[in-house]
Amino acid sequence: MNTNYKTLLNHVTTFIFDVVGVMTNGKILVTSSGEMYREMNTRDGFALKHALLKGFKVGIITGGSNEGVKKRLEDLGVNRVYLGVHQKEIALKDFLDFYDLKAEEVLYMGDDIPDLAVMEKVGVATCPQDAVPDVKSIADYVSHQKGGEGCVREIIEQVLRVQGKWNFSDGSSQ
Repeated sequence: MNTNYKTLLNHVTTFIFDVVGVMTNGKILVTSSGEMYREMNTRDGFALKHALLKGFKVGIITGGSNEGVKKRLEDLGVNRVYLGVHQKEIALKDFLDFYDLKAEEVLYMGDDIPDLAVMEKVGVATCPQDAVPDVKSIADYVSHQKGGEGCVREIIEQVLRVQGKWNFSDGSSQ
């Protein structure tokens, strides 16, 4: 873990997150009819929406393909949601090209082996507390929170606080 990671947060303009194991706890509830349900943290949603209101770009790159997850994120204002992606670095390149960004501006949070390629390319690599050891070993920051339990909120809040943008006096919490 990079002990000076907070200095890296000054340069973040963009957040990209995995879903399964980051925005959810990685568990799937499967019903007898075969439907699969995931649970997302509303505080993560609040932070995502606030980051967007403060001018940050937010993207999602996930191997999962749940349309309900996509709808939830789009309802929050996230309009670049890549579902069913197995080579995440290709989606990262598309995202960077779409917004004309440099990888150094991006903070990515992932939790498992498919996230490694993206984590190695971005400016700030982060992960939840319960990420796999390979991911933790290259992360600039390991959250104190587990996936689905507020790790997204934690890192967004840290970035916005460092940049003086975690404020609500302008009515931006709506």
